[in-house]
Amino acid sequence: MPLDRLDWRWLDVRFLDSSVRAWIAAVGVAAASYLAFLLIQRLVVRRVGAIAGRTVSGVDDLVVELARRTRRWLLLLTVIYFGSLFLNLPHRLDSVLRTAAVLAVLIQLALWALTGIDFWVARARVQRLAEDAASVSLIGLLAFIGKAVLATVVLLLILDNVGVNVTALVAGLGVGGIAVALALQNILGDLLASLSIVLDKPFVLGDTINLGDLTGTVESVGLKTTRLRSATGEQIVISNGDLLKSRIRNLKRMTERQVTLTFGVVYGTPAAALASIPGLVRECVEAQDQVRFGRAHLKRLAEWSLDFEVAYAVLSPDYNLYMDRQQAINLALLRRLEDAGIALAFPTRTVHFAGEPAAAGDVTSVP
Repeated sequence: MPLDRLDWRWLDVRFLDSSVRAWIAAVGVAAASYLAFLLIQRLVVRRVGAIAGRTVSGVDDLVVELARRTRRWLLLLTVIYFGSLFLNLPHRLDSVLRTAAVLAVLIQLALWALTGIDFWVARARVQRLAEDAASVSLIGLLAFIGKAVLATVVLLLILDNVGVNVTALVAGLGVGGIAVALALQNILGDLLASLSIVLDKPFVLGDTINLGDLTGTVESVGLKTTRLRSATGEQIVISNGDLLKSRIRNLKRMTERQVTLTFGVVYGTPAAALASIPGLVRECVEAQDQVRFGRAHLKRLAEWSLDFEVAYAVLSPDYNLYMDRQQAINLALLRRLEDAGIALAFPTRTVHFAGEPAAAGDVTSVP
């Protein structure tokens, strides 16, 4: 039968206040949109996935993972609502479809956000293992906090869209959060301090640090405490909050060790001999490798000695090398002073007894 003789009046038959023609258009738009989304998803997974295997960039890997985490049933709910826009549906049904579509979008966005967090955690762990293994556990904590915040926000949005009044719930969560924060302020303080250590990096695993009278090598950085291993072997456990309140001296990050040496010679040493001492010291210092001479001066006329101050630098942070060079310089200086006939001073004091006139040259030395 020719098409012009067909009875097309059945297209105007109404169902749920919409014509069959409108229903066909709605179904066609929904089906076409759904198939287009599926096609795009498959192309992204295959084509971009093949490219991602040949590149080191993380963006293409993230795009592929987001496509894989796209749920088809959530897309179906969305395109059904999109198709329903061509229909004149009852208010209640239209409201149900709109709410279902909004919830589907929120859930899908939450899934994508969780995928992004997991992707960041995986890449950050690989990088941190090479740079600072102590912070790997804290990356997991950051991921947990991010997921908890995301889940809370999505849940509140879902409840708000289904008609639940979330104002009182948000207020209750705020008051409860303040109460919990006050009860756990010390723990939260140490937790935030651990995050500060990870982000600011005043030290990393394996660094030797000094905290006043405590010195040790960092063994681990936990959520609440940091553990150090002292030079004498015992483990030092200090809370992260107290640690950041201290003045931290990172000994491992030294590029060189600055050394100040002081010694005194006896009064009565000839001025010419005194003038030669800085040169003797300089020769002793410059005879050592990996050492840079700074200065040597007669600093002061003390109570029982003529004091010299010497400054030099050991061009390495290695403690054993520093001690070896210091010992060699001290021994060389003692030999040179002995050869020059210059005596080192030791504490002495002249005592005069009352009622007994001191004879000429009568001096009592008290070491």
